[in-house]
Amino acid sequence: MIYCKCMLLAKVLRNCIYEISSGEEIDDFYFKNIEVMNILGNILWVILGGFIVAMFYFIVGALFCLTIIGIPFGLQLFKFGLFALTPFGYDAVYTGTEPGCLSVVMNVLWVLLGWWEIALTHLTFGLILCCTIIGIPFGLQHFKMALLSLFPFGKTIVPKG
Repeated sequence: MIYCKCMLLAKVLRNCIYEISSGEEIDDFYFKNIEVMNILGNILWVILGGFIVAMFYFIVGALFCLTIIGIPFGLQLFKFGLFALTPFGYDAVYTGTEPGCLSVVMNVLWVLLGWWEIALTHLTFGLILCCTIIGIPFGLQHFKMALLSLFPFGKTIVPKG
């Protein structure tokens, strides 16, 4: 096991040195392993509770979409639900495409209506999971979801990279 990790590290370092010295591209071996780890992380995430969290977001989002006033909030909860299914390999980034200050107003309404509790819940679960070595990757995903759930308007879920 340690030998395999050392060989992987040596190969990555060798490729970095070649890229710096000769301008060649890095071998895709390392990046393919990251994609496999993202897939495995997403599968474990869904099995260990991500599916339940996503279904909660989808159901509450559908209830919000029943009213005209709640549609923007329901759409944000659908965004949470999709992100809760596959958090590994994706990030929430600010797009800045909202017209005027609409996203700021909606984010203030979001916080005033008590949705900051979602962020507090994800922060709590993230801290609990980070107490164990095995739970650290899952805790980091909860921290990402806490940041998204604090101010969701104006953010988009994009693949890392």
